[in-house]
Amino acid sequence: MVRQSTHPQSVASLDPVWDRIREEAQEAAKKDPSLGGFIFGAVLNQPRFEDALMHRLALRMANALSAELIQQAFQDALDADPAIGDAARADVVAVYERDPACNRYLEPLLYFKGFQAIQTHRMAHQLWKMDRRDFAYYLQSRSSVVYGVDIHPAARIGKGIFVDHGHAIVIGETAVVEDNVSLMQEVTLGGTGKATGDRHPKIRHGVLIGSGAKILGNIEIGHCSRVAAGSVVLHDVPPNRTVAGVPAKVVGYAGCAEPALVMDHQLKAEPSQGVE
Repeated sequence: MVRQSTHPQSVASLDPVWDRIREEAQEAAKKDPSLGGFIFGAVLNQPRFEDALMHRLALRMANALSAELIQQAFQDALDADPAIGDAARADVVAVYERDPACNRYLEPLLYFKGFQAIQTHRMAHQLWKMDRRDFAYYLQSRSSVVYGVDIHPAARIGKGIFVDHGHAIVIGETAVVEDNVSLMQEVTLGGTGKATGDRHPKIRHGVLIGSGAKILGNIEIGHCSRVAAGSVVLHDVPPNRTVAGVPAKVVGYAGCAEPALVMDHQLKAEPSQGVE
């Protein structure tokens, strides 16, 4: 295993996301020296992207447990599954590419609670798999308080995830969110009652879920579909479709090949399909 140098030019050929974050951090510290201590501690003094990620999340999660203890648990999770770092990098790129309010790779790492909540879940999920369930529950609880995002540690979430605004998101225990999915604020992936077992939605890759949408039960949202804002989805959605309403119904095709990447929430008339 090759250990990455902390020198930006050496990192560039191995880790372009980390290299760009460091360059943006140096520029930010130069433009506003009052933030120098914060930026150096959070980014420039960290040897790897993973270290910067663990440091930032641990400080946000610290309360009953110290940041040092939480960071050690995060390191245990990363040692068990190094792919957590790769997924986090994909999420940074997803936020930058899909959020017009994001101008630098640095911003999700330091400031965006949707990104930070997903990364906290990634750590909690691995600790859950390692049978450190109380620690995972602690992280879920703190994430709910700090970010307003409540994700059960057992939920399975892919990479390239964009959670816009990161407010009032609820994802249940048996939910699955595949790669390259975009979720807006106030989305619920929940159950339909008190039944146990596999009871939460399966969101396939490329899906765009609008703000306030509620997707309930062990149902499947087909790949590259769209769920309109405010919809309540109670049944399976075919791939490449748009659903809207309460209860939601298919109102047309998705309008593009990958809705989660395009981020177009508008319902456009398609006369050939009879959509109004």
